[in-house]
Amino acid sequence: MESGHHDLLTTTEAAALLRSSRQHVVDLCERGILPFVRVGTHRRLDRADVLALLRPELTRDQLKSLWLHRAVAGRLVADPDKVLADAAENLRRLKRVHPDGMAAMWLERWRQVLDTGVEAVLEVLTSRSRDAAELRQNSPFAGVLPESTRQAVLAAFAERWRLERMA
Repeated sequence: MESGHHDLLTTTEAAALLRSSRQHVVDLCERGILPFVRVGTHRRLDRADVLALLRPELTRDQLKSLWLHRAVAGRLVADPDKVLADAAENLRRLKRVHPDGMAAMWLERWRQVLDTGVEAVLEVLTSRSRDAAELRQNSPFAGVLPESTRQAVLAAFAERWRLERMA
């Protein structure tokens, strides 16, 4: 591999690290779960992004967001049409507020995920990958959870966090 690209992997190399099929890696790329760059017609993946799927270390805020988005995932499987419609409307509103910059980039990534369908959305909502954690920081799912559910999830998370720190 060229100098300076030693941390880029082929989809085959990524599949070997993940102990999965090459097609699974391609699917993760296409669903927006695993970031990649194109080198000619080939996908190349950053080793750190692939390893993050195996051993993601999340901050407290990222974990709290993951818990909330797992609750959103429960709502999504119960009523996919309504939840996706709400997310799409939120996304349109957020794109008007943030037409440029990094927020706009993450919102465009959300649009791609939403356009891919329920399975791709569920993957982002529940994944511990670094990329999914970043996407959740710019989530179009505000208002999907009833406030009572949101508060219950936050209380459960706070208690779990406290217990794990005491152990």
